[in-house]
Amino acid sequence: MLRNYISNVWAGIGTALVGMKITWSHLLTKKVTRQYPDKFHPVRDKQTPEFLRNRLFVDMDLCIGCMICQRNCPVNCITIETIKSVKDDPDAVKPNGDKINLWVNKFDIDFAKCMFCNLCTEECPTNAIYMTTEFEYTSYDRKNLYYRFSVMTPEQIESKKKLLEEEKAKKAAAANAAKAAESKQEDKKE
Repeated sequence: MLRNYISNVWAGIGTALVGMKITWSHLLTKKVTRQYPDKFHPVRDKQTPEFLRNRLFVDMDLCIGCMICQRNCPVNCITIETIKSVKDDPDAVKPNGDKINLWVNKFDIDFAKCMFCNLCTEECPTNAIYMTTEFEYTSYDRKNLYYRFSVMTPEQIESKKKLLEEEKAKKAAAANAAKAAESKQEDKKE
């Protein structure tokens, strides 16, 4: 009984000494303090896995304004606004030669809300939105986590809206003229 008690005491002292050895080794080494958000330089290529879910990026040359990513977002952190392209618009051609059907005048992502679920990237028909390897974007202010991806200037947005209004007015005038002509023909028949 006494022998068992003494062996337990020695086991406790031995365990404490092993722990203290680790503590003393850290007490005697040089301290390294990293000023995390300001001076942080990880070796990204070696530390981040290939399919890690990180910051989203939107290639506006590929985006067609379909809003599938906005509808798929479970936390509503993506905001998209579009303007319909008109037939007579000379700018309505993409660099690859395709016709632009919708102008994306607003494409914003609030990363303070984003839960990096990857649902927006999975369903994008043009692969315009994708996850990048950029994982470090801390900020002291939430406003800095609101990213705007649209490349349209306010002047471009106003000109596209004006073109659309003019086309709507022309269509309405043509429809009214067609109705008036139709009513004249009905009057002649009577």
